[in-house]
Amino acid sequence: MHYGWTSPSLPKLLQNDSHIPITNEEGSWIAVMLLIGDLCGSILGGLALDRIGRKYVILLTSIPFIISWIMIAYARSVTIIMIARYLAGISDGLIWCSIPIYYGEIADPKIRGLLVSAAFVAWNFGMLVINVLGSYLSIDDTAWISLVFPVLLLLAFPFLPESPYYLIMKGKVNDARVNLMIFKGINNVEDELNRLKETVEEQNNNTGKFLDLFTVKSNRRALYIMMGSRGVQQFSGIIALIFHTQAIFKEAGGSVSPVTVSIIYCCIQLVLSGVCSVIVDKTGRKLLMMISIIGTGIALLTEGVYLCIKNTTDIDVSKYSLIPVLSIITWVIMFALGLQTIPVTLLGEIFPTNVKAFAVSFSDIYFAVIITIVSKFYQVTKDKFGMHVPFFVFAGCCVLGLLFVLFYLPETKGKTLEEIQEELKREKDEKNDLRLSERFKALDNV
Repeated sequence: MHYGWTSPSLPKLLQNDSHIPITNEEGSWIAVMLLIGDLCGSILGGLALDRIGRKYVILLTSIPFIISWIMIAYARSVTIIMIARYLAGISDGLIWCSIPIYYGEIADPKIRGLLVSAAFVAWNFGMLVINVLGSYLSIDDTAWISLVFPVLLLLAFPFLPESPYYLIMKGKVNDARVNLMIFKGINNVEDELNRLKETVEEQNNNTGKFLDLFTVKSNRRALYIMMGSRGVQQFSGIIALIFHTQAIFKEAGGSVSPVTVSIIYCCIQLVLSGVCSVIVDKTGRKLLMMISIIGTGIALLTEGVYLCIKNTTDIDVSKYSLIPVLSIITWVIMFALGLQTIPVTLLGEIFPTNVKAFAVSFSDIYFAVIITIVSKFYQVTKDKFGMHVPFFVFAGCCVLGLLFVLFYLPETKGKTLEEIQEELKREKDEKNDLRLSERFKALDNV
């Protein structure tokens, strides 16, 4: 809801009769302040995950969320809104450090993709709710209603079990056994418990350090996979659409009001993210990513061409006013089909337990930096060169992303976390064997 808040709220704040007058520059900083707070939250998440546990990190996120909505409700200055957005960003950083790990560790491999993707269904539901509330209610009333959700988190989440992986890491084997019984729905969990104990013991023989992300080859490959997939996800320009939905629809033109189209967009994204969560464990991550990138790239290119003709030529495009709306809707559909959920699903799958906290913290910092760059890039290029320019750039990034997925992204469908680690290490060993074989052949030739 905090991510989607700017779409209906910034146009109101930018109006001449706004109760908090702001400039376009201040509006862009209000949008990205969430991401700056995200950086701080990501660092705190990396430090806290292995100390207080996945469960309590998720629970603690409710506090800054509650404070931020109250501040927005009472805000009468730009400074207060920016501080509120920053606090919400801290919670956002914490939540996206902890959620992928928590879901990845509690889920059976057959439904892991479904469970992680379900987080995005809830995320899109929040986007829809805030666009509806923010479009038809005042900023103050919207904030008070939005306050209900973090309060529910604070009241309900204490009753959920902690991750068995974390409990075993802390030597609480009996607690892990009890929680496994809850998650599995059966009483005999000794085989599963022993497997987890062996895995955690093996991965924690050498205490994980932050530098292990870069010095251990299998971790380094996992890091490349994470950075590539998150980079493709954000350089498709989706954050610009999230922050400026109504402004983009208004610029694109069309016979339907920007408010109505933005709500339709959120509904479609919600439905498609639900579809993706159902099929991701059946079709596989790689295929869905490829389909999603191709469709997203075509939609972005179409939108860019339309805006370029509309803004830089004298050609009358009024007869084709549905094209930009359909292009953006297609963009949303194809993005939700794979790009939205799969990179975070992979994040919970590809790192071993001894560096997982560091990995998700680094991932969220990297993510916040990227979306800050993309958001400011969109704002600057749109203002200086026209809205068609960032759309062309985003489409070009999709081409590069397709090459990355095609040649580098692994398939993790239906595999346990242990099998995924073995595959990452095995590929490293196979490459080493190939290099040795080539060297022996060269020696034979000599």
